[in-house]
Amino acid sequence: MTARARHIEIIGCPVDLGAGRRGVDMGPSAIRVADLERHLEALGHTVTDFGDIDVMIPETLAEESSTLRYKSAILRACDELRLEVERSLGEGRTPIILGGDHSLGIGSVSGASNHCNRRGESIGLIWFDAHGDFNTPETTPSGNVHGMSLAVLHGLGDQDLASLGGRAPKMDPRRTVLLGVRDLDPLERDLLRRSGMTIFSIREIDERGMRDVVREAVRIAGTDTAGIHLSFDLDVVDPEDAPGTGTPVDGGISYREAHLAMEMIGDLATILSVDLVEVNPLLDQRNATGVLAVELTESLFGKRIL
Repeated sequence: MTARARHIEIIGCPVDLGAGRRGVDMGPSAIRVADLERHLEALGHTVTDFGDIDVMIPETLAEESSTLRYKSAILRACDELRLEVERSLGEGRTPIILGGDHSLGIGSVSGASNHCNRRGESIGLIWFDAHGDFNTPETTPSGNVHGMSLAVLHGLGDQDLASLGGRAPKMDPRRTVLLGVRDLDPLERDLLRRSGMTIFSIREIDERGMRDVVREAVRIAGTDTAGIHLSFDLDVVDPEDAPGTGTPVDGGISYREAHLAMEMIGDLATILSVDLVEVNPLLDQRNATGVLAVELTESLFGKRIL
């Protein structure tokens, strides 16, 4: 069974400025080495690899602020990514953004949101993550921007980041779903409770099953929207199956649950754009996490057992 043939564009964003551990800048290469392009073409899709956007490295920069580390460079990288996502969608393509840490979501979701906003439409967002990514400079224990990206997209925190591309907020919390979360900072937890987003923690997945949770997530993010941006942090998967991430948390979703989620979203949702983030080859085992990212993308874009 093959999904509708698409013109997919791969865009690398090798940013590791938003994370606390080095190595995710090599994530785009790890996913490419696992033959993402060839596997998608085998499903009948046309694939173009844009290459990587230019991102500064920490060794050439000052941290600037202990609560917004490398803000200026992250802002530049996200703005470039935003423009490329807008261009890609405007050309009728489906951009897949390879990370890099999850701060890149500020750029990718901004691009998708701006593209649809110009057409009088809005987007839904499904954000797979072990963490909430809902800190602000006032709540962050680390100053790492990858832990603030979802809050920024909802207009919270630093306003330079939140107003990237000229609009804030980028997302309506009523059309945002955070899925798989199991590790929150105390003040971040309070912000999430008041956010208005739908949050399916790992406990709810355990209790209800991935099938019911994903079905509801697609309904929430897909109702009255042009489609869904899917942002997938590989640390949502249990470290046994995804060892190559910088912030692993035990007790994640299983290999099979992750594939079921992607298969169901592929069947039920209109996918506009996709992030694959937080693959860190320095921490991986024989590129197992890069391979998993490719396999999950195949499931999202049409690979089925029968």
